[in-house]
Amino acid sequence: MDSPFCDNCSKGVIHEGESKGQWESIGGVNCYVGTPSKGYDKTKAVLYLSDVFGMQLINNHLIVDSFADNGFLTIGIDYFNGDPVGENALGAGIVFDREAWSAKHRYEETRPFVDKAYEGLKERGVAVFGAVGYCFGALYAFPLAIENKVKAAMIAHPARSIPESLQDYFNFSKAPLLINSCEFDPTFPLEACAKADDILGEGKFAPGYKRVHWGGCKHGFAVRGDMSDPKVKAGKEGAFEETVEWFSKYL
Repeated sequence: MDSPFCDNCSKGVIHEGESKGQWESIGGVNCYVGTPSKGYDKTKAVLYLSDVFGMQLINNHLIVDSFADNGFLTIGIDYFNGDPVGENALGAGIVFDREAWSAKHRYEETRPFVDKAYEGLKERGVAVFGAVGYCFGALYAFPLAIENKVKAAMIAHPARSIPESLQDYFNFSKAPLLINSCEFDPTFPLEACAKADDILGEGKFAPGYKRVHWGGCKHGFAVRGDMSDPKVKAGKEGAFEETVEWFSKYL
């Protein structure tokens, strides 16, 4: 199988802001938890499945916190078990050995952390789940939806192998799917966008399907985009707003 990575997987901008959530152990897994400040349905939660920079990156904290601000209990699962790609890899001139890192974080080794957190949340009374998967995180959000462990899903600039699973999603999932795609993305290029629309679009996928395409944006925009670029800023903020609307409708 081709590498799930592209050159932009380890590029981007570190955003400014202060974390509002808290770290908790859920099912024995370290998780960054965003809790709404006002009343919310404690039986529902969004599983946040991050890019390769993991829940240690401030950008991911801020997105989790924003979901919480919109009324969703949001759980950022540290499925890399404390060993994400370090944010120093975002520095200019830094060479990151992504294949060596990937070899230590294969799906069969990392998925159990997602499952443990999922079961831990169920023990706390959560019964309805949504999932968001950014980049590498789509490799976990997609199977959760295909297995019907989540009620709704969103993926943004997903990893390279996702197009291979689109037919399985159509055949087996009951979770409405939102895809935030972008203009410059080697892992989910225009051909993959067209394939997704062909399989799931035009009312073919009964639970619900929508793909929003963000011009002027490249892989990673929804998490690590350069907010000084008006098109990227519009894409990042727009992708988040689309996701909030999706979960408000289906979750």
